[in-house]
Amino acid sequence: VQLQASGGGLVQAGDSLRLSCAASGRAFMSNTMAWFRQAPGKEREFVAAISAGGNIRYAEILDGRFTISRDSADNTLYLQMSSLKPEDTAVYFCAARSGILIYTESTKYDYWGQGTQVTVSS
Repeated sequence: VQLQASGGGLVQAGDSLRLSCAASGRAFMSNTMAWFRQAPGKEREFVAAISAGGNIRYAEILDGRFTISRDSADNTLYLQMSSLKPEDTAVYFCAARSGILIYTESTKYDYWGQGTQVTVSS
């Protein structure tokens, strides 16, 4: 599986942004897909995931501001982010793993995109 993340940028607090992750290779719909993020000096943290069966899980700190989705027609994973805060500033990575289970640990994911920078100014 090859993953290509895009859509990051510089926005102001309160703005919205949509990240995309184009997947190629192994059947897209058989993978559980996830978004992680890593801020400078911090460990990579789980953001959201959607399983091959359509189950979804979010990090509790998001307070419902982000929405993960996937489009099987074009093999793309999305992360719609709204009400962005400066603390959302990070490099966002998409990831994939085989099977239908959702894990929040980054070590459980086998495939990673290159990351896209999101910077939220106050």
